[in-house]
Amino acid sequence: MNVQRFTQLSARRSKFQKTSSTFVYQAKRTNLHYLVLQKPTSLTSIRYPAPAIITHCKSLTQSRPAATESIPPSYKVPLHDGNAILNRQRLNRPVSPHLTIYQPQIPWLLSGLNRITGSVLSGGFYVFGFAYLVAPLLGWHIESAALAESFAELPTLVKGGLKFLVALPFTFHSFNGVRHLVWDTGREFANKSVVRTGWVVVGLTMVSSLGLAVYGT
Repeated sequence: MNVQRFTQLSARRSKFQKTSSTFVYQAKRTNLHYLVLQKPTSLTSIRYPAPAIITHCKSLTQSRPAATESIPPSYKVPLHDGNAILNRQRLNRPVSPHLTIYQPQIPWLLSGLNRITGSVLSGGFYVFGFAYLVAPLLGWHIESAALAESFAELPTLVKGGLKFLVALPFTFHSFNGVRHLVWDTGREFANKSVVRTGWVVVGLTMVSSLGLAVYGT
């Protein structure tokens, strides 16, 4: 009998707790709905506590010191002083590594030389062509006969050196251009093949440049 009565009391207590919690939840919800409809600005005055996880993450935020100079708040920095301070700060910044950290290798050396010789040859042709067009107006004598006569009067060693300097970029760019055309066919792309063909271009360039410099000197 006592057990049955105790069971009934427990059931009534749990039912009352559920009913009271539901009533409190509905009352809070109704109050919030009333605030939104009647006084929407009153929500801005409510301060919600920050979650614990956000507070914990704020303490774990990494900081990196910057190379700056401390200036008193009352001091007004002139424009030239501000530029000087900024320039000193830039000197303390790390510099990205460039060509100085890489070991010189024949593939990228010849790649750079191919661009340099192409610019020298094309620029030289444009400059000479423009000078040839304006030569009659300025009284210059750069026609073929005058150039050949002036070149023949130079010493033999100087003539050989000039011919070598002119032949070197021309022969290198020509042979390396053939190498690039072979690459366009999809061949000689292996690392060993690239290095081997690069040294072949260097050898042919030196031999042909020396031959053109010595021939007819």
